[in-house]
Amino acid sequence: MKPERGFTLVEVLVVLAIVVILAAIAYPSYAGFVTKTRRLEGQIALIETIQQQERFYTRANTYIGFSSESSDAQEKRFKWYSGGAAAGSAYELSARACPGRELSQCVEVLATPGTAKVDANFRDADCETLTLNSAGERSASGPSGRCWP
Repeated sequence: MKPERGFTLVEVLVVLAIVVILAAIAYPSYAGFVTKTRRLEGQIALIETIQQQERFYTRANTYIGFSSESSDAQEKRFKWYSGGAAAGSAYELSARACPGRELSQCVEVLATPGTAKVDANFRDADCETLTLNSAGERSASGPSGRCWP
């Protein structure tokens, strides 16, 4: 009689249980790193947009507000999404006058996560909307105080 080959059902279940436990430990860490990476994408987009606003200011002596719905040719020069393409971006960008000030004095750029025009599945519960203004002040609307490096 030949010796039997293969795995028993108990051996397969033990290996499967180990894989499930490792996945349960690893997934939250992975998801956290993805969120931090997408948040960094938004921060970089805000910095690039503020630089573009400052270049515009040196020529026009004013800042310009914009959003994804902008139709003006000057406003369309500003990218309203954070990534390489709108569909894969984590944040939708917009610009407006700083609270209590004129647009010719100060501009505030906002990065709003997971809107309908960008990746609607992305959520950042810790930081939510990121903001950066022309005075260099940065903030976030979420409960975490550690949204900017």
